[in-house]
This record gives sequence, C-alpha cells and structure tokens, in this order.
Amino acid sequence: MKIRVLIADDEPPLLRMVADLIRAHDGFEVTATAVDADEAADRAAETQPDVALLDVRMPGGGVSAARAIRSRSPRTHVVAHSAYHDTTLVLAMLRAGASGYVVKGAPPSELIAALEGAARGTTTLSGEAISGMVAELSGQRRESQRTANERGRLRREIRGVIDGCGVRSALQPIFDLERLEPVGYEALARFPNHSTRQVPDWFSDAATVGLRAELELTAVATGMGSLGSLPADTFLSVNASPELLGERTLGEMLAAAPARRLVLEVTEHSEVADYEALVSCLHALRSEGCRIAVDDAGAGYASLRHILRLRPDYIKLDMTLTRDIDTDADRRALASSLLTFAREVSATVIAEGIETAAELETLRGLGATLGQGYFLARPREPAQLFSV
Repeated sequence: MKIRVLIADDEPPLLRMVADLIRAHDGFEVTATAVDADEAADRAAETQPDVALLDVRMPGGGVSAARAIRSRSPRTHVVAHSAYHDTTLVLAMLRAGASGYVVKGAPPSELIAALEGAARGTTTLSGEAISGMVAELSGQRRESQRTANERGRLRREIRGVIDGCGVRSALQPIFDLERLEPVGYEALARFPNHSTRQVPDWFSDAATVGLRAELELTAVATGMGSLGSLPADTFLSVNASPELLGERTLGEMLAAAPARRLVLEVTEHSEVADYEALVSCLHALRSEGCRIAVDDAGAGYASLRHILRLRPDYIKLDMTLTRDIDTDADRRALASSLLTFAREVSATVIAEGIETAAELETLRGLGATLGQGYFLARPREPAQLFSV
C-alpha cells in the first residue's frame, strides 16, 4: 500500500518540485497540496493522509498547522520542512506533534526516509537539522572560549592579509556544455599558502572580528583585476554576500567596469535580514547591465525561496547535487526539477563540480547548458590560464 502524503508550502514552484520528487519514488502518493496552515488542516481532514509534509514558515505557521492536523486527522503523522534549522523551530515542531524535521536542501534520500519513518510512527531528524543544532551550540561554546588575546591575534592576521595584498584570485572557466568552450570565468579568492585555514573560514573568522566586509571587498577587487585578461566575449563572475551589497565601495568598484561583462554571485551563508533592501540594491545593479547569480543551490531546494525573491539570471547548482548524478536517481530527479524550475523563473542553471565525463553527459541529457568543474578545467591564476 502506498504512503499517502499531503504537502503544504506557500511557494508554488517549490511545492511542485517536492511533489514531483515524492511521486518519482515507488510507494508514495501525493493526495493533496496546500499553501497555508488553514488549508493544510482542511485538506488533511478531507483526505486523511498518512503523512503531512509542512513548510514551517508558510502563512499561519507550521506549528499551528501541525497542531490542527493532529487534532482533525489523528492518524496523520507530521514532518516539518524548512530552510531554517535553528533549535527553537525544531523543538517547537516536535512539541506540536511532528514526527520528523527535514531541512530544505538535505539529500532527497533523507526526505524520503523521513516520510517513510513518519508513516511507521518513528521520529526522524535530518542530518542537516541535527548538524544545525550542533553547529549552533558548538559555535556558542567556541565563542565563549575565545579569549580577547586570541581575537586580537586573529584580527591582526586578517588585517595583515587585507593591507598586505595577501588575497589572490584564481579563475575557473564556466563552459557552454554543448560546444565545450568557456563563456565566462568565476573569480575565486585564494589566501596565503602557508595557512591551513580553508577559504570559507577566512571569511567567517573575518566576520568574528568585524573585518568581513573589508576582506570581501579585497577579494572582489582582486578578482575584477582579472577582467582585462579575459576574452572579450566572456563574462567575469565575482562573489558577494548580501551584507556586502549595501556597501558604497562595492557599487563604486562595480561601476568602474563594463557592467554587461559582470555577473554578481550572491552567496547565502545566513538568513537575509532585509530582502527589500537587497532587492533594491540588485535592481540598481541590473539597471546598469550587471547580471545576478544565486550561489549554492544545495541539494535542490535549500535556496529556492531565496531565488524567488531575487529573480537571478543564473542559478548555480551546487556540486553536492552534481556529484554522481549519472548513478544516483534521486539526484537526477531533483536536477531535472531544478532545471524546470529555472525555466519557469527565466533563469539559466550553471552546474558546478562536474568531475567526470559521465556526469557531464547526464547533465547534458537533462538539458543543462552551462557548467564548471575539474573535469572541464581547474581554477588557475590568470597568468597561467592565458599563457601561450
């Protein structure tokens, strides 16, 4: 007998994609959909599904929907579904009767396992939900243990890199997957070779000591210095956090370059505090001809609400989805849904992390037109990339 699922989410493209993903698995049937808490409770009462998959932040709230469903359809188990994995929401949904919590962007296998577990009456937390709580608690503990002397040392080190031109840039080509010719280049920050700190850690540590904006601006400036060495018919893609987009210095920096050749990749490593301000900044850049990309589209739908708000020209498909896509049916189903989603919002997908010929051919077969990865070309410094 199939597991009957109700899906509630207030973003129609997300709802359709999740429904397609669930339908792609044998043993499941999507019996109803809803866009807010009241409708979710009504549909659950009407259809009596085995499992209700609820968006935590839909209108009316996932907590209210979970309570109403448990009251009106007692045999229905609830699985919470959200892009946010803070401890408060996890505990609130569990207290409201949820049998599982899956972070949007977790591998499709985790979503399916959570639905199956809920139907059996077991409690399932996705790996990302658990790691989110652990990371939050660990981060608090690390911060409490960090002494003033250590913070001072860290600030001096990062300040030295900023002032001493210690940030370099490597360029990774972005290919047309049919012609296998570069159409653009992503500028990637590189730091002193003697450091064991990973690139993301440089930026997170800079944020800890109040230097993130300066470090990001330094990385962008270094990357844009490569523009003159690129073929005239290609674009340059640079990364910037939502917080950086409000900086006047960034606007002046971008204005000094031909906007039609720039793609600004908006990274999302924390919840956006003010979408209206962010959209306004991007509108101003677009009016000058700059194109926008949303980075790290995770395992499929982690950043889709982010995408719907920003309406980017490009959606970067994260390597966690691209990896082994030729042998993983879940990844193929999700990539296909993402490509359809991108067409609906008039965006182009750039598949990241292509590492094998089989992955490349599979992505081509699914309709992906742009991509980058070690199989196509590794990041290299401009002088090496364009040397004869």
